[in-house]
Amino acid sequence: MGSFVMKIGGASRLRNLSISASSNGPLILEVALDKIRRPLMRTRANDPIKVQYLMDSIQQIGLQVPIDVLEVDGVYYGFSGCHRYEAHQRLGLPTIRCKVRRGTKETLRHHLR
Repeated sequence: MGSFVMKIGGASRLRNLSISASSNGPLILEVALDKIRRPLMRTRANDPIKVQYLMDSIQQIGLQVPIDVLEVDGVYYGFSGCHRYEAHQRLGLPTIRCKVRRGTKETLRHHLR
């Protein structure tokens, strides 16, 4: 139990990440955008004004709230944080900070309903 802080990035941009050391709790990790599957992405369009606002904010102060992802058998699935995810994509950022929960295939099926 407990947490520790991991610094990542180059000398020009260091970020502190709190990583939960609990085996049952979520982890806060930087995950490559291309490693996150978005199975519900086509169900609705994002608000372009909100995406632009987030892009401006992320450029100025960084992402403040990680997106939630579910990790099942080593694969990441994103079901929330659509605007933050798109803002990162449009900014050309390779990774996004995620709150990662581990789950089972049954948990994944539940999210896909």
